[in-house]
Amino acid sequence: MWWIFPAALGLVIIGMGTVRAVRSRFVVVTVVGESMQPSYQTGDRVIVRRTRLDDVACGDVVVIEEPDADGGWTRPAHRGATSGRDWMIKRVVAVPGDPRPDEHLPAAVTSEARVPAGAFVVRGDNADRSYDSRQLGYFPADRLLGVVLRTVGG
Repeated sequence: MWWIFPAALGLVIIGMGTVRAVRSRFVVVTVVGESMQPSYQTGDRVIVRRTRLDDVACGDVVVIEEPDADGGWTRPAHRGATSGRDWMIKRVVAVPGDPRPDEHLPAAVTSEARVPAGAFVVRGDNADRSYDSRQLGYFPADRLLGVVLRTVGG
């Protein structure tokens, strides 16, 4: 019976490691606003798999860091930290190498024929109520949190 305590301790350590691994890979985000209606409503909670831009495809719904009021980012990239940041949920319209979707970008973004490396284009499903690439232009890859997998509950 001497082995029960070490075995239990080992299981606790393994369990803690598993929880840590899951938390480093997934995050739950609450939707605020009307920009993704009817797909997502204010108060919906979504599971987001942290990912890099290389693993994002057109049509994916992503969570991205919201820019400052002037449309830029004064803070360093999030590097995985989610607290103290404002997030947006949008649908990906174009990824690096895709033809530049002029209808989803401001007129000032006209220099390249394709979406540049390290950038992507997003739009809200509710186009009349969405602040997205049409106003902000390309989003940088380092502002991507991840891809929405599904809603939680409800």
